[in-house]
Amino acid sequence: VIRGTGNGALLQPEGPLDFGNAGTGSRLTMGLVGTYDMETTFIGDASLSGRPMGRVLDPLRQMGVQVLKAAPGDRMPITLRGPKHAAPITYRVPMASAQVKSAVLLAGLNTPGITTVIEPVMTRDHTEKMLKGFGANLTVETDERGVRHIFIEGQGKLTGQTIAVPGDPSSAGFPLVAALIVPGSDIVIENVLMNPTRTGLLLTLQEMGGRIDILNPRNAGGEDVADLRVRYSELKGVVVPPERAPSMIDEYPVLAVAASFAEGETLMQGLEELRVKESDRLAAVANGLKLNGVDCTEGEASLAVRGRPGGKGLGAHPNGPDTAVKTHLDHRIAMSFLIMGLATEKPVTIDDANMIATSFPEFMGLMKGLGAEIE
Repeated sequence: VIRGTGNGALLQPEGPLDFGNAGTGSRLTMGLVGTYDMETTFIGDASLSGRPMGRVLDPLRQMGVQVLKAAPGDRMPITLRGPKHAAPITYRVPMASAQVKSAVLLAGLNTPGITTVIEPVMTRDHTEKMLKGFGANLTVETDERGVRHIFIEGQGKLTGQTIAVPGDPSSAGFPLVAALIVPGSDIVIENVLMNPTRTGLLLTLQEMGGRIDILNPRNAGGEDVADLRVRYSELKGVVVPPERAPSMIDEYPVLAVAASFAEGETLMQGLEELRVKESDRLAAVANGLKLNGVDCTEGEASLAVRGRPGGKGLGAHPNGPDTAVKTHLDHRIAMSFLIMGLATEKPVTIDDANMIATSFPEFMGLMKGLGAEIE
């Protein structure tokens, strides 16, 4: 239960805000508190401190926020100083980023007048739905070219709500792919978010021949949810269109694992955003696949994976030199390659699993409960 102070009533924190490894949390909070007339310092772990924050800081600067301190490249630690009176802006998001869009909308909550976000490529729209649910005066218009214009009126009243949080589709991707690649699997994943801006992985796996049944579709908390029955499947390679990337940007590592067991080639495109995740996620995936015997080609913004049905010959001898996948403190790299090891001929080893708790603390227990052997 959270008892709010009301819109515009936040106080200067007593010390730095430590976000650990939470990139989304830090960027959204920069937007939320940046327009307040106070100083706020943001810190994070080594991984988060290596990630550029300029894409969020740029629109905040336009609203009058001062960046008093930042590491080179607009990296943490970062200290913001909000203006006496923030200025509403019209901001065209230069890349497909729900984080940037959300940060500007949250900044607009404490800004007089109308703040406008122009979104050429639609990204996940949870923030818009959430703000409207709390009573924000927010409207969305889509022009004939499909460009979204999002308007939020600042300094309005927000009212507390009871929120039903559906299951995260990014986290659901791990048991989902595990069931598809481990022979004999038949599982049900309950209460999965089915928002159309988040179903790219599900659609792609179905195109690959994955036996995934959508059960009991319903609405909860303003979002579409359903249960998924997933069974072992003989997958086939596909071409994943680049325009699908925003709906599954965090799921490409585990999709690459699924592609490693598919017949033929799977080509993933439009992956430039993976270069600036918790790690250079595209390079980390490609290197991990090659280490475990997968034939793949890494492009500047693409990844082609040529699979081996049944995982024959895949994996690496655990006692060999340099056989552990380098996770680079990236939770999704760690979980994806643990899933891979469930179906390879030889084991798959990762160099660190501690960071998995960042997004999915129940991961180990859940997978072991499904029969996974993880040491």
